[in-house]
Amino acid sequence: MNTKKKSAADDVNEARRLLKEAGLRSTPARISVLNALKRSSKPQTHAQLADELVPLGFDKATVFRNLTDLAEAELVIRTELGDHVWRFELRDPKHDRSSHPHFVCVDCGSVSCIDDMALPSPTVRRNLNIARISEVLVKGHCGTCDASKSTAP
Repeated sequence: MNTKKKSAADDVNEARRLLKEAGLRSTPARISVLNALKRSSKPQTHAQLADELVPLGFDKATVFRNLTDLAEAELVIRTELGDHVWRFELRDPKHDRSSHPHFVCVDCGSVSCIDDMALPSPTVRRNLNIARISEVLVKGHCGTCDASKSTAP
């Protein structure tokens, strides 16, 4: 079996393709933001992305402007999960525009994507007179926080 590992050049070419299809210019900042989001397994805040990209020569304002441009072009989803902080993630073309649910720990604030949760079908949404679901958010206690509470005296 000949499985070819994706190289950094492949990631750059994929980012350029996505930007071109969205009608955006391929700039080093946009490519870097897209690739940083691609490497992440959960939504990232502007501050988290800036921490990663500022050492590479991009300033915080450039990172934010590009996140905004990418969200407007629908390449990136911008979500606010009840804590007044925008988080960004790549839009998955396999999901509809309502994205996918997120889990937020009410203790530590960690955010996780819930990929296997089914959203109401279009038929159910029509029957309930729901035009569009913009976000599904599940709040609770993550395993780490819950375990630490159960061992507390």
